[in-house]
Amino acid sequence: MEINENSQFIPQEKILGQGYKAGEGNNPADSVFNKVLPNALTVKSDELFSLARKSSLWTLSFGLACCAIEMISTHASHHDLDRFGIVTWPSPRQADVMIVAGTVVKKMADPIKLLYEQMPDPKWVIAMGSCATNGGPYYKSYSVVMGVDHLIPVDVYVPGCPPRPEALQYGILQLQEKIKLDARNRDV
Repeated sequence: MEINENSQFIPQEKILGQGYKAGEGNNPADSVFNKVLPNALTVKSDELFSLARKSSLWTLSFGLACCAIEMISTHASHHDLDRFGIVTWPSPRQADVMIVAGTVVKKMADPIKLLYEQMPDPKWVIAMGSCATNGGPYYKSYSVVMGVDHLIPVDVYVPGCPPRPEALQYGILQLQEKIKLDARNRDV
């Protein structure tokens, strides 16, 4: 750009590709930190641990009704949750995430609370389907709990009756995002 006598900029036309060198442009300048401590990582420990947690979730999956079929197909080869680092685990003692899929009847309330208490901290819960979130079509029934959040804290709700496998997959991705943001927003 040039400046005329009235202190105005006059744009110069630049030919596309002229004046540029290969390998330059969009490259950040060398960091002083990289010169002093090469290959060192600067991150809060909480954020580093949350990255590991969100990428290796072990789900305690048990189906209580028709939502179980959709949950099972989410773990099958067509949807393949393994690529997100999510593995089903039959024991609550090693599981991170409880997926409650289906109608929670009052008879199952105590076993659900017991399984939740046996899970190590940190732990998360996904309520899958209308019945697990609010009682579904059995709303105000004498034998149905009006949502699993009356028993244990729920982190992610997956709506639907029954929800598609893609909906559960999206719910798990939202849980991973929540895990990452919780660590970032933690006051230390």
